[in-house]
Amino acid sequence: MRPAPARVGLDLLEIGRLERALARHPALAERLFTDAERAYAAARARPGQHLAARFCAKEAVAKALALSGWSFREVEVVNDDDGVPSVRLHGSAAARAAELGARVEVSLTHTRESAGAVAILV
Repeated sequence: MRPAPARVGLDLLEIGRLERALARHPALAERLFTDAERAYAAARARPGQHLAARFCAKEAVAKALALSGWSFREVEVVNDDDGVPSVRLHGSAAARAAELGARVEVSLTHTRESAGAVAILV
């Protein structure tokens, strides 16, 4: 198997935009985020901030893997015991990473107004 090509995905989002969308369409959270992601965010002071960073991570992963026709729940952001984020891939996202022979690393960030994430194939 040849090494995976170097690929990077990046995404940035205004947190308020996601918060407004979730307020208007509460079922959207279930479409975009796993139960564990929603529980993680719900335990924080401003859940929308953490969901926005996870949304960006999902988009960044999709860009790095060049996914098409995927579900947001196929890219799950999890944190280890030290709070370091990583992704668990499911379905077509996992299949694409396997096809490329790649593992995905992510980094998330947020301010009061914006959230962002970068994904790198390694």
